[in-house]
Amino acid sequence: MTKQAVIIGAGLGGLATAIRLAYGGWDVTVLEQGSRPGGKMNRFERGGFKFDTGPSLITLPHVFERLFKLGGVDFHKILSPVRLDPLFEYRFGSDARFTYSSQLPDLTAEFENFTGSTQDVDGLYRFLELGAKLYNLSEKTFFDRPPMAKPRLKDLPLLLGAPKRHAWGNYKKAVHRYFKNPHIRQIFERYPTYVGASPKDAVGMLALIPYMELAFGGWYVPGGLYRIVEELCEVALRVGIRFEYSSTVADIVTKSGSATGVVTTAGSFFRADAVISNADPGAIHRLTEGNAGRELKPEQRSMSGFVMLIGLNKKLQGLRHHTVCFSDDYDREFSQIFSERKFPDDPTVYVNVPSITDPSMAPVGGESVFVMANAPADTAPWTPEFEAEAVRRVRERLAKSGMPDFFVDARFIDCWTPAWLESEYSTPGGSIYGQVSHGWTGTVFRPSLKDRKIQNLFYVGGGTHPGGGTPTVLMSAEIVSEMVGGAAN
Repeated sequence: MTKQAVIIGAGLGGLATAIRLAYGGWDVTVLEQGSRPGGKMNRFERGGFKFDTGPSLITLPHVFERLFKLGGVDFHKILSPVRLDPLFEYRFGSDARFTYSSQLPDLTAEFENFTGSTQDVDGLYRFLELGAKLYNLSEKTFFDRPPMAKPRLKDLPLLLGAPKRHAWGNYKKAVHRYFKNPHIRQIFERYPTYVGASPKDAVGMLALIPYMELAFGGWYVPGGLYRIVEELCEVALRVGIRFEYSSTVADIVTKSGSATGVVTTAGSFFRADAVISNADPGAIHRLTEGNAGRELKPEQRSMSGFVMLIGLNKKLQGLRHHTVCFSDDYDREFSQIFSERKFPDDPTVYVNVPSITDPSMAPVGGESVFVMANAPADTAPWTPEFEAEAVRRVRERLAKSGMPDFFVDARFIDCWTPAWLESEYSTPGGSIYGQVSHGWTGTVFRPSLKDRKIQNLFYVGGGTHPGGGTPTVLMSAEIVSEMVGGAAN
């Protein structure tokens, strides 16, 4: 008989795993609690304004190419991704601005112009060299195998030659060794936030992120990144994968210590030889009353976010696709988020205006503006009064950074709090990346791809190994599909 796989959640990891298993001969059913696929990689539309509600760019496009190729689709031909340049504009206070190019010669020139010396240019090259070594090590080991897998003989030279002191030391201290200008330091301290972590608690291993972004580029998909999800669903349907939307899993059924299927809140039972959860392991821990998954305590959660989706009734001049408006005290901001567990008084604000690059994302004469500030992953509901206060703090930071007041000409403003994210995506406290990557244990020993108690129960996605981010989610799908057995590659 054909083996049956049930996948909980139609996020990017769930879709990728479903496709790999289906092409490997499995009969696959995907259960999704929402009305559409994508999970956190989704789309919001209102009045002709379109927003990607998850990532706004992708890196490591070759990882996407591998998955699409499996379905007989040319990733670049069907989606026409565009390499963004510049990647970001960074704003410090009201006048200091730094344009972060994706082209190394232009970035080098900007370093010299901004700092007035070549000291940090040298630091940039050495930091990227460190990132390249860490990426090369990770690609051959961490990115394609479970973390506790027995080392292969061919990997020993890589492991022995790894930059151990910098890899497992403190990320912020590493940045300060390579860079001297305080604004340049702040730019590179931001990278741990890509996985929801604080720079002062992250490990140097994350230096591979800025290297990957420059070496492989940051890519945008015309029409929005949600098109990736739509095209993957087309691949999935062609190979016979079944989708059951608005299907919330009530429990994972077991027999003699092995998962045999799932039952939904509507009472439907889906038999399975393997159950793969794209839901966060913390959510499965709650669902099964502690019988599966792993509890994610508040101090173990990665950051959440306070999001504002703004439909703007005017065109913006002089702005980039991506702008980051830094707080005046970065250390205090992260202390408030992770130690005090409160929304920061002066938040760093990320602004994404995709309609600057892609006019199809907004009506003629308008802009779609995505605004996000880091917030702690907390289950406590935000009162209307505090939500208004958070909006005030965001507007104040934007004003201090010389940004236009998006709120004056807004047709609508839709606000999403951590509590809303938790209810919508079943992530503990609204944590965007699951377990926080703090210290080497939090980075390497993430919730396991295979449940420690229940046989034939697996996990995929940003909440497990190798971590958050779209390419690593796809790597997670590659690894877990091999573990399940019979997956196509």
